[in-house]
Amino acid sequence: MSPMACLIIVVLALAVVVLAVQLVRSEKELRVIARFLAERDTASNARVTTAVHTRGFVRLGQAVNRLIDRHQGERIAAEEGKRDLRRGLTYLSHDIRTPLAGAQGYAQLAAAEEDAAARARYLEVVARRLDDVEGLLDQLYAYAQVQDPDYRLEREPIEVGEVLAEALASLYPQFKERAWVPAIELGDQPLVASSNADALARIFRNLAVNALRYGSAAPRIVVCGRTVTFANHVADPAGLDAERLFERFYQGDRARSGDGSGLGLAIVAELAHALRIGLEARMEGDELSVSLTFP
Repeated sequence: MSPMACLIIVVLALAVVVLAVQLVRSEKELRVIARFLAERDTASNARVTTAVHTRGFVRLGQAVNRLIDRHQGERIAAEEGKRDLRRGLTYLSHDIRTPLAGAQGYAQLAAAEEDAAARARYLEVVARRLDDVEGLLDQLYAYAQVQDPDYRLEREPIEVGEVLAEALASLYPQFKERAWVPAIELGDQPLVASSNADALARIFRNLAVNALRYGSAAPRIVVCGRTVTFANHVADPAGLDAERLFERFYQGDRARSGDGSGLGLAIVAELAHALRIGLEARMEGDELSVSLTFP
């Protein structure tokens, strides 16, 4: 055998040995990564490290770590969501218990009262407290309904101004109680949009109720082009974060008084999304404005 042939054989043998070693190292590294992923605590911040620094393994490690980071972020967001939900439900249960306790107390007073006029006053208070509970439960049911993945809204051409007028008329007693007359500015041409009358009425009512509860003056409602804006002054603009206004259970920094669920504007956001209506909230000085833009 010629020296050249021997040299070729030696080189090939060395190449085979190198490839075999590399294959063994790669197999070992893959097993290490597989064991790391199988045994990794989902709450751990541990990341994949590679002992084999070829381009393929470096990219594999980077890709795995990106997935870990994404899943970690999703897990943290889910845990925060659960905490917010538990906290919100605690607040809501308190808000429901408060009027129920009041109704129970006045019902006991009415039962023991011999004077017919006083008994009638007590029963009137009981009825108002039960109405508060019914309103809270209605908001909770509506929010659960719009969260259902199978929830669908049938749409048809709607004259938005008519729905707005009916929604505000349904709240006449509340406006009268506060001696407020909302300022309404309608456009020259009727605003017609493909929408759902019931869902749109709930959006308008929730926005109006929000102004009644938290506003410091009668709201101003403007229909301009394809946009409807609810604007009202608030007593504590510094305690209100317009960017969080549509979050579930958000009620700003005002002291909770048991007269709201923190779900009204969250329902507005969900329904607006389902109806493809643009929604925006902003603060200008002490005036909060919420705008609905119809497609």
